[in-house]
Amino acid sequence: MAASTELKRMYMERFASEEFIFGHIRRGGRIFIGTGCAEPQYLVSALVRYVESHPKAFFDAEVLHVWTLGVAAYAQEKFKHVFRHNSFFVGPDTRSAVNSGLADYTPVFLSQVPRLFYQRLVPIDIALIQTSPPDRHGYMSLGIGVDIVKAAVETARIVIAQVNANMPRVHGDGFIHLKDVNFIISADEPLLEYKQEHDHAAAQMIGQNVAKLIEDGDTLQVGYGGIPNAVAAHLKGKKYLGIHSELLSDGLVELIRCGAVDNSRKTTNHGKTIASFCMGSKDTYAFINDNPAFEFRTIDYTNDPMTIAAHENMAAINTALEIDLTGQSSAESLGKTFYSGIGGQADFMRGAVLAKGGKAILAIDSTAVVRAADGTQTTVSRIVPFLHEGAGVTLNRGDVHYVVTEFGIACLHGKNIRERAMELISIAHPDFRERLIEEAKAVNLIYKDQKFTQCGVHYPEELEIYKTVKNNVEILIRPVRIADEPLLKDFFYSLSDDTLYKRFISVRKDMPHERLQEFISIDYVNKMVLVAVVKEGERDIAAGIGQYSVLSDMHAAEAAFVVSDAYQGMGIGRQLLNCLTLMARKRGLLGFTAEALSSNHAMIALFDSIDADITKTQEDGLTSLKITFRR
Repeated sequence: MAASTELKRMYMERFASEEFIFGHIRRGGRIFIGTGCAEPQYLVSALVRYVESHPKAFFDAEVLHVWTLGVAAYAQEKFKHVFRHNSFFVGPDTRSAVNSGLADYTPVFLSQVPRLFYQRLVPIDIALIQTSPPDRHGYMSLGIGVDIVKAAVETARIVIAQVNANMPRVHGDGFIHLKDVNFIISADEPLLEYKQEHDHAAAQMIGQNVAKLIEDGDTLQVGYGGIPNAVAAHLKGKKYLGIHSELLSDGLVELIRCGAVDNSRKTTNHGKTIASFCMGSKDTYAFINDNPAFEFRTIDYTNDPMTIAAHENMAAINTALEIDLTGQSSAESLGKTFYSGIGGQADFMRGAVLAKGGKAILAIDSTAVVRAADGTQTTVSRIVPFLHEGAGVTLNRGDVHYVVTEFGIACLHGKNIRERAMELISIAHPDFRERLIEEAKAVNLIYKDQKFTQCGVHYPEELEIYKTVKNNVEILIRPVRIADEPLLKDFFYSLSDDTLYKRFISVRKDMPHERLQEFISIDYVNKMVLVAVVKEGERDIAAGIGQYSVLSDMHAAEAAFVVSDAYQGMGIGRQLLNCLTLMARKRGLLGFTAEALSSNHAMIALFDSIDADITKTQEDGLTSLKITFRR
């Protein structure tokens, strides 16, 4: 141990043999082990060796561990009379033991675990921790694992510290003094590293979609795994981002290295990256070592929803195993099978919901591969009508603002159940959308007569385009989605009688569900509908609609468009028509046909602006246009 001779002399009684140290474990005691990559591997192995050489030293000890990536021999069946593992978060190395009844899982918000220790609802007998070497003042750092470890240190009857020269010294709440520990064992070994899951193609697309929701200056919390890693990779072009997260990952550190994160606009802990523990690579551990830009705080601070809510523009980004059409999601179990835990997801998502300008984002693969006992594999949808029986509801229907898959973004906030269902179906894997529509109809989540066009193609995201029109108004022109019925309903009912008559050449003023479906049930090939979207505050508003329907007998399309009264004269109609024309040309169509009131000079003039040969026929106050694209 890199401590001064004076310190060793002062705390000589802390240094003892492993035989003597582990002899302090009592029958039925609770043994706490440090979290994740901060797990004291040598101490855990030494404890197992002690048990193997002293099989009757103690019995029925409860091992408390949030997450294990390393040694988990205590969960093996051969030690079932010695140890009983109890986890606040089920890790991959103990998942089988929990589900086979050899270990326990305690569901709890991670922010509340320290309180369990302090109130002695879960008293700690022995705490096995890992620290950096003491400095000249006798202070050691808990390094990459402060989270609930600090509370365990402060409440345990006996604290056993593995001092490891490879543990970084991290600023914040993680300092403890030599006098705070009962025994010290020096054992240098490489820290555990968390290997990021492979960033598959779907994860990259999800990352791109999530990046659309993140604005310069947002403060981020990002979970662990392949999808969050991909999300971080697509945020490198952002500016002035901040970090307030329970987990510090390699992906977040890369954002700091590239300059996307500088914490300059954080409203709390300005200029500081705040986390509670780190699971990453040795390069990341070296980067945070004695780096004053980082502070690791206890998890009852980082994960306190009120602390999180104090951050303006807080964006919490997490993942789930499945989500149902009403907006409930599970991240902790697959039906009756325990998979992970509540963790800090609910803490951060609820804090983000409460934050000024906050966003709660759930990023999820649209499908999963399920392996049966016989080795066969089946692809299933992660978007389901209702959560499977036995699944834990990690996030309830009010906890999520956005759901993101590789097929798009669904906004749930403020939406009713029918609207939510349609939003989620629109971003489900295309192979499952028709089935989800039918299942949703069967349980009355959506209209019984809801139409669905199975076009065989994905939503054409590549056709989305931003344009700036008069008065510097920015519009997004995009194809409609099956979830757009409420958007179009509001649009049509905002039109004046005069605009309605000019567009539909009819005195009819209603636009019921049955008619609206004709605009959203399209295949993007033979029928295209574009909507021009503007932001009014936090709300998306349709400012205009353009469409064409292919006329198979003449290899052309019937075209039409309409702009809301509030946005007329700004050039939106021209932008819609230009986009429709470009798409029609790419489709190989020869031209358009259209009808307009002869008095509707503005619309006729727009069609005249197309690079095409136009033939006009007038009859009974109507002008029929035959538009042939020039080659």
